Amino acid sequence: MKVEFESELWIWDARRDETWTFVSLPVEASEEIRDLTAGQRRGFGSLRVRATVGRSSWTTSVFPDSGRKTYVLPVKRAIRAAESLTAGDLTTVTVELLDL
Repeated sequence: MKVEFESELWIWDARRDETWTFVSLPVEASEEIRDLTAGQRRGFGSLRVRATVGRSSWTTSVFPDSGRKTYVLPVKRAIRAAESLTAGDLTTVTVELLDL
C-alpha cells in the first residue's frame, strides 16, 4: 500500500526542541492501514515504511497516535535539512508500507 498526502510538520509536545518532528497521515489512510495490518504491529504499534519527502527517501516506521487517531511519521533532522523544512511547513509525503 502506498499513500501520498500533504501534511504540516509538527513537534511532539513532550520534546519542544525539534528533536521529534512528525507529519500525520490522513485519518482515512490510517484507518485503511489499521485494517490491512491487523496483528502485524511491532513495538509501540509501529509499522515499517519507505517514506519520501521531496527528493529524499528513507526507511523508517510509522506509529499510531491515539490522540490524533492517525499514524504519525517521524521526519528526521537530516531529511528536514536536505529539504529545507521546519515545523509548521506543509509538505508532500509518500509512505509505502513494507512487510505486507
